[in-house]
Amino acid sequence: MTEGMTPEFQADPSPSLWQACVDDLARELPEQQFNTWIKPLSAQVSKDHQTVTIYVGNRFKLDWIRAQYAGRLTALLESLQGHPVKLELAITQRESGIRPTKASTPSSMDMPVTLAAVADESVANPFRSRLNSALNFDNLVEGTANRMARAAAMHVSGSPGHLYNPLFIYGGVGLGKTHLMHAIGNKLLADRPESKVLYIHAEQFVSDVVKAYQRKTFDEFKHHYHSLDLLLIDDVQFFANKDRTQEEFFNAFEALLAKKSHIVMTSDTYPKGLADIHERLVSRFDSGLTVAMEPPELEMRVAILINKAISEGSEMPEEVAFFVAKNVRSNVRELEGALRKILAYSRFNQKEISIQLARDALRDLLSIQNRQISVENIQKTVADYYKIKVADMYSKKRPASIARPRQIAMYLAKEMTQKSLPEIGELFGGRDHTTVLHAVRKIGAERQQMTELNQQLHVLEQTLKG
Repeated sequence: MTEGMTPEFQADPSPSLWQACVDDLARELPEQQFNTWIKPLSAQVSKDHQTVTIYVGNRFKLDWIRAQYAGRLTALLESLQGHPVKLELAITQRESGIRPTKASTPSSMDMPVTLAAVADESVANPFRSRLNSALNFDNLVEGTANRMARAAAMHVSGSPGHLYNPLFIYGGVGLGKTHLMHAIGNKLLADRPESKVLYIHAEQFVSDVVKAYQRKTFDEFKHHYHSLDLLLIDDVQFFANKDRTQEEFFNAFEALLAKKSHIVMTSDTYPKGLADIHERLVSRFDSGLTVAMEPPELEMRVAILINKAISEGSEMPEEVAFFVAKNVRSNVRELEGALRKILAYSRFNQKEISIQLARDALRDLLSIQNRQISVENIQKTVADYYKIKVADMYSKKRPASIARPRQIAMYLAKEMTQKSLPEIGELFGGRDHTTVLHAVRKIGAERQQMTELNQQLHVLEQTLKG
């Protein structure tokens, strides 16, 4: 028995269990990731093979292993053993002869850490990133709506400081912009643990500027922000009308680009659509790559629901996922909210998830949607936005000033209601369904290419959703 261990633990007498687990991960993970995080680990197995304790060098690494790999390690060990395994993480002691402090992976409580371990952590990476380690590329469902943004984000996380700098991601609320930024930061730290990464909301940057101004600590402020390797800043539209904040952000922006650090920003609109932001800052925002996050399409919404249900320990039948996805169209956040309602309703009533149960659980949401979003409401909203008469929606007039808004209204009617193409055509003055199909395809394709149109559609969608 190794010195400092209690009798119920021993070094794995045949290292085949842990080695087999490591071998499997070596085949799954990128080489750099495996060598950084998995290869340095050591393990002990209890005599009854019910508990496996994994030792890591310091607290920073322990938190990262727990957040990123504990689930997969447990699954592999249980698969190899053929029975449940309790996985524990512990910080390796340095020449102390004291048994390491342990943290069972399901617990989110902080562990006591020895002075030696704290010293190791400060050497590893003392910088507080403010990242949510649960948000990564693996659990971000990919679809047409986010494919370009996701691909750009993956590129940035793998090669920061090069192409797409800055990366500017825009779109409505709840579409996954923040998730994507956290995924970039988490991926970079997994590959390069020594990197200085910071995620903040724009309001926090404003607050930091105010504090630096009040306390006359701008030197410390500049050192903090100008020394970063990756700055992830959410909702830059909050800089509007804040001149000193914009000045300091411009300085930080220039300093970071000069040292080939990367900047990723999000906003509710594209750079040139930002109001009350200095022109020189807008031009910097627009100097790299600007990509949109769209509302998720039907298939993507279905995949999100099914995957999220699995992560919550439940199973959602595909037909139920389609029913929910057809009725909750706006964003990922609302989809997740609808799923939580269904799961809670199912558990409370002890009933299996079905379309009828989903209909009952979402009764209030569905009634609000049915009341608010109708083809008539879409026609009125679009007509008001483009300053034409509602009657022009059903008329035979064909000048561009009328035909264009009419096509946009047809597109929104198909996207935001349950009406079929013939039904929509009937409500637009008895037009053939092929006319509606042409409008839907035309506007859908142009939305992907024309930033201004995309922004107009975002505004209309948000208005219609109330």
